[in-house]
Amino acid sequence: MTTPSKTWIADLPKDRLIAEFSVWSADLVHLADDLARVDPHVDILHIDVADGHFAPAMLFFPDLVAGVRKVSSRPIHVHLMVADSILLSQIEQFADAGSDLISLHFENESVAAEALDLLDRRGVAAGMVLKVDTPVERVEKYASRLRFVTLLGTAIGVKGQGLDEKAGARLQQAKQIIGGCGAAHRIVLAADGGIREHTVPLLRQSGAETVVLGSLAFNAPSLDERMAWVRAL
Repeated sequence: MTTPSKTWIADLPKDRLIAEFSVWSADLVHLADDLARVDPHVDILHIDVADGHFAPAMLFFPDLVAGVRKVSSRPIHVHLMVADSILLSQIEQFADAGSDLISLHFENESVAAEALDLLDRRGVAAGMVLKVDTPVERVEKYASRLRFVTLLGTAIGVKGQGLDEKAGARLQQAKQIIGGCGAAHRIVLAADGGIREHTVPLLRQSGAETVVLGSLAFNAPSLDERMAWVRAL
């Protein structure tokens, strides 16, 4: 399977929402078939990883990423929700599995600088995620080293929650930080959690360049119609 080009982040669409599909919402029993079904609409595949400690869920694992890499040429964004003590080893394992972008949490700050150094050495793009209650300005010290900044709009690792009322204002603040950090490369602003038909327009208007699409995409009555709507926002 062909892997993404080295310039895949710079090449992502700038005139519409980037379509980032969460594998957590796919049909996991028939994963390869479901990924093939949605592939014409996908810009990025998003794979959540949680250890049951940092986040209440337990998902996914390096072998799954390696399997997805075999059946999809789309960039793979791994979102690590793991304890500081295992973060570096998890980065190594998911880099080996074929991840194109790995996002750690700001809340892993005790090892964040070391983690970003490791991603640089491994040639994997670095992202950072902020929990819904973490002040956005705290990402500023790392912003110039990142390729993605993702703001959570719900509590971590739990499906089906409503979007936090501060999500729009937080995105606007993050956009200002990205714009002022002095990076020469593109940094994509993403929203994750609480992604519903009535929230996506707000997130887009607030500066999100991508939203992590779960059931809104995978369970759409007509995926063609749903994605035409997303791309028109």
